[in-house]
Amino acid sequence: MVSFPPCKINLGLHIIRKRGDGFHDLETCFYPVPWTDILEIIPSDILSFTTSGAAIPGNDADNLCLKAYHLLQKDFNLAPVKIHLHKIIPTGAGLGGGSADAAHTIRLLSTVFQLNLSVEKMMAYAAHLGSDCAFFIQDTPMMGTGRGEILQPASLSLKGKYLVLIKPPVHVSTAEAYAGISPAQPAMPLQQILETYALADWRHVVKNDFEESVFKKYPAIADLKDTFYQHGAIYASMSGSGASVFGIFERDVTMAIPEGYTSWKGLLS
Repeated sequence: MVSFPPCKINLGLHIIRKRGDGFHDLETCFYPVPWTDILEIIPSDILSFTTSGAAIPGNDADNLCLKAYHLLQKDFNLAPVKIHLHKIIPTGAGLGGGSADAAHTIRLLSTVFQLNLSVEKMMAYAAHLGSDCAFFIQDTPMMGTGRGEILQPASLSLKGKYLVLIKPPVHVSTAEAYAGISPAQPAMPLQQILETYALADWRHVVKNDFEESVFKKYPAIADLKDTFYQHGAIYASMSGSGASVFGIFERDVTMAIPEGYTSWKGLLS
């Protein structure tokens, strides 16, 4: 059985406070983007995990797809499977590709083994694997709070808009991104901002709190945001803690992509 885990962009990202458990409370809007990996799970005599496509940092044994299998295996005594992941979404990009792979592993396992897991139950499992994993159980726009695992449907749509995503050849670790943050309560909650202001006004009011410190350290990322606006973007932002930057356009646009950069563009639904 095959699935196509998508990535996401963050429409605004506020870091509100540091918590006692070492995590941060945040608010953001997750929006699914059809730039996908390819995930296949089939029954097998032994458990195996293989990859192809773009290189994935770290050991295969630590991959979130395997962690998702072991998480469900504890409760359901699953038979062995063969998991193959063809990696397309760039890593270290703030796009949640690894989280999407984990969430879709849960979805596929529920189908393959006829577990009949509810959406709520799958989201609960996914939340154990990462702060944004639960979002990918449904792949619809969501407001995220807490660590990002508390989700509510977002009443906005970018259907018919063109999105361009570009990742420069730099890696921004989540730890270093948070190190440059001074948490603060925003003057207006993000959900209210998105519901109050038109898309044309977002560039003035919808902020990603990671940008200020990340842009100072990685000028190439800041330059991308400027380039999007020079090409007529309605709104442009870094996604998550970086390093990818996206631009939202009214129509298709042609941009020169520097060597070593990774990109995707397409129509949103």
